[in-house]
Amino acid sequence: MPPGLLHEEILTGVQAVKQSLASLKLDQQEKLRQAAEADHHQQQQQQSPCLRQALERIEQGLDEAEILAALAQYLQYSESEKQKLKSQVRRLMEENCWLREELAETQKRVQLSEEARVQLEEEKQQLQFMQEMRKFDAEQAQPGGGADRSGGSPAATPTSYSLGAAVDESAAGNGSGGGMTHTASIPSMALGGYEIPARLRTLHTLVIQYAGEGRYEVAVPLCRQALDDLQRTSGRDHPDVATMLNILALVHRDQGKLREAANLLNEALEIRERTLGMEHPAVAATLNNLAVLYGKRNKYAEAEPLCKRALVIREKILGSDHPDVAKQLNNLALLCQNQGKYGEVESYYRRALEIYETKLGEGDVNVAKTKNNLASAFVKQGKYDSAAQLYKDVLTRAYLPDENGRTIWQLAEERESGAPVGAKRSGGGARQPLDCSLAPGADAQTVATTVRNMAALYRRQGRYAAAETMEEFLYRGLQHSQQQLLWTSGGSGMFK
Repeated sequence: MPPGLLHEEILTGVQAVKQSLASLKLDQQEKLRQAAEADHHQQQQQQSPCLRQALERIEQGLDEAEILAALAQYLQYSESEKQKLKSQVRRLMEENCWLREELAETQKRVQLSEEARVQLEEEKQQLQFMQEMRKFDAEQAQPGGGADRSGGSPAATPTSYSLGAAVDESAAGNGSGGGMTHTASIPSMALGGYEIPARLRTLHTLVIQYAGEGRYEVAVPLCRQALDDLQRTSGRDHPDVATMLNILALVHRDQGKLREAANLLNEALEIRERTLGMEHPAVAATLNNLAVLYGKRNKYAEAEPLCKRALVIREKILGSDHPDVAKQLNNLALLCQNQGKYGEVESYYRRALEIYETKLGEGDVNVAKTKNNLASAFVKQGKYDSAAQLYKDVLTRAYLPDENGRTIWQLAEERESGAPVGAKRSGGGARQPLDCSLAPGADAQTVATTVRNMAALYRRQGRYAAAETMEEFLYRGLQHSQQQLLWTSGGSGMFK
């Protein structure tokens, strides 16, 4: 039964009882009045108290009936308010559901707008690129516009993003700075009848810029679009397609996508072998880049034959005593070192050292770097004396002697001889002033690497005073920025 109907029945019943009691009250009052008038009758006098009691009970019943009626009205009012509140709650819930739907729809529209904004941003970047390409083409169409505007020989900016036509983008697997060699790309030179187009050089520059800023979401689509355009216009087997694959591979390499980069370089290698020949410089560069990626993935056994093949090609084209051959020997030595082939490592490094000393002179920075690499190999074999001699050769040439004709390593060993045997601090002996300075033309970073490695070698030998002296040279002789570069990037990567 509905609550409202029950309350109405109660209220009706109370009203009926109230009317009955009121009628009964009137009857009793009339009887009481009659009893008072007939007071002389004894029987009526006996009934008078009973009538009064009945009248009191009737009045009490009437009061209770009024209270019940008021309570029933209050309950009815409360039920009405309750229904109103329920209705409001239902309306609020409906409004809340509607607001949630509106919010979801708005969020969906915001997401679509954001996606459209990103797409428009990419299109804007591509349009800007096309505009720059048109400007470049217009300049190329003018008289004298086809030459490199830098005024010198046409060469791209030296960078790790090499086009790979005549480029040595080299590294070995351990990421050591002292063991890696880099050469500038020469994209505008005709190599065996192949000249990299100006359009790709411009694209290469833009990709370098975007990738250097970490904007791979722009650099990769640019490469993909250019690659698709080249394949449609020139076909799959074209040297320009291989160059574009090489650029995209280097972007993926910097993203850490080494497997994808290696696949792209393998495609570029196949195209260059078919279109340029098996012994073209571009093939050698691609082989070297592929060996680099295998080295970064610790696949040294797979990288070594690629590096050897690149070496054979460069020896045949450039001659066995060309500096680029020495660079390739350095890379091959570092790959062998990671495989523990120390006999081959020493042979390759010594041959590279001989080429550098003959062609570039003993003061060239590549000589110092190669000696550092060879010394690193000696340290790994426990040949500390041989390693120390190489470090001393580099430091003797890099630093001017003091007023007494002593080099920095001689000062360090003099302090060691004055210290107590087995001491870890150079507390004994008089300390000589450290007044040696760098020789003119010495490469500060390479020298700092050598000093650091020499100090580490002294510590391996238990010569702590000499090690601290070398470290003191390092801190006092280099500028603060060079010190930070040395201790964070770490030169040839040894003693880590």
